[in-house]
Amino acid sequence: MNTVELPLRIFVVDDEPPARNRLRDLLRDCSEQLPLEVVGEAGNGQEALDKLSETPADVVLLDIRMPQMDGIELAQHLHKLPKPVPGTSKWPPVIIFTTAYDDHAIKAFELHAVDYLLKPIRLGRLFDALNRARAAVPMHVETLRELLPEPRKHLSIHERGKIHLVPIGQVLYLRAELKYITVRTAEHEYLLEESLTALEKEFAARFVRIHRNCLVAKEAIEGFEKEGGEEGESGWMVKLKGLDEMLAISRRQQHIVKEFS
Repeated sequence: MNTVELPLRIFVVDDEPPARNRLRDLLRDCSEQLPLEVVGEAGNGQEALDKLSETPADVVLLDIRMPQMDGIELAQHLHKLPKPVPGTSKWPPVIIFTTAYDDHAIKAFELHAVDYLLKPIRLGRLFDALNRARAAVPMHVETLRELLPEPRKHLSIHERGKIHLVPIGQVLYLRAELKYITVRTAEHEYLLEESLTALEKEFAARFVRIHRNCLVAKEAIEGFEKEGGEEGESGWMVKLKGLDEMLAISRRQQHIVKEFS
């Protein structure tokens, strides 16, 4: 019995409308020989995450150079998307990066066997990349982090069926509680499923550990206070800008009082 080949579902992300239009035209030409369907497009990271949460895709054609957040970081956040119904699409989607010529980036892509398309994109090259995408294995987050060694600019929070991007510059502290990390900004608290140790390593320039379960933003430290503890012992607390609550500093980390005073 012959099986019907399901169309490859493709999503386009590029901050420039002419570039998205160009890709749509090329994909229309590709569709004459390759079953495919363009399921959506976006001009920035948050829009892409919102739309892909509602409409899963097999392949994301993703521009690298975008304002606010580049494509490699966005590819990391795509791993937080909810899994679609089994058998309906790849998860996470296969990424094909699009880029103007960047010798360093291209060497990194080739080293990690990551597919990319150079702008201006040629029809034949796009067709070949889409054919490969059918059998491609989605990239691991670790590979993406090697491609983009600098820290992320956002944390991605899965909340109410959507992925919410929290700018790292707004985070006042990160505190481990059970299997989650509490991400605290001046206005909100979010829950994140990541390792505090890994977050400390990635954001070492921005955060300092005050306790085995808590990192605080260095720039948010407003001051320190000494408070009495049990059995007459006293301990240091840190005050953060924009928060009423005080956070305890463990004995092992009390050296930061001198460093930041």
